[in-house]
Parts: sequence; C-alpha cells; structure tokens
Amino acid sequence: MFTVEQIHAAHSKVRSGADFPAYIRDLKKLGVTSYETFISDGHTDYYGVDDYKISSPAKYVVMAIADDYDKDQFVANLKAHQQGKTDYATFIKDSAAGGVEKWVVVMDKMTCTYFDKTGKEILAELIPG
Repeated sequence: MFTVEQIHAAHSKVRSGADFPAYIRDLKKLGVTSYETFISDGHTDYYGVDDYKISSPAKYVVMAIADDYDKDQFVANLKAHQQGKTDYATFIKDSAAGGVEKWVVVMDKMTCTYFDKTGKEILAELIPG
C-alpha cells in the first residue's frame, strides 16, 4: 500500500493547478482510489483498496470557512489557479473565504468535487486525462 511519504513526493512536483492532472496520474499509480482534502487545516484522507486509509497531518493553523459560498467567484478563482496564475496558498485562502470546506477526488471517475460546510456540492469537474 502507499504511504504519506510517497504521496508527498508526488505532490512535491506540483507548482500550480496546471500540474494537477499529472499529480492525479501519479497517485493512481500508487494505488490511491480517492481522497478528501479539508481546507480548514489542509489535512487529507487518502483511500485505497480493501478499506485502506491514511491521513496526512494538518498543514497549517485552522482557518475559518465562510458560511456562504459564492459559486461564480469560486469558479473564477479555481480557473485562475488551474491556469497557473495563483499558488496553492492563495487558492486555499480564496476557497476558505468563498465557503468551500473540502474537495473530493475519485480516481476511477477522474472527478474533483467541491463541497460547502453543509455538504452541498458546489462544483464537480472532470480531471483532464
């Protein structure tokens, strides 16, 4: 099974949202079937076959997630990040301010879905090949 260290090695190659598809391909090779990233503290829960689960530690001090989300602003911030115009820290701050609590990536569907604090789906995207 995969380790947090292997995942961190794959993540070390990511410089912007433009690198996300390659990162997902690397995780799939490791055996990750899905993961959830929580914006409030940056920890991620990674899942594999046979109920395998590991969690990364928190990456930063807990930040507040806005109660309401602005889908149009979030989509604009996401697109900017995916185009390499913002770094990860900026994307996280923008997402928290925009009411995004977490995202969930499902490898076999190649989707990334963003959720608010109530669990409502804000946006689902297909991850490019």
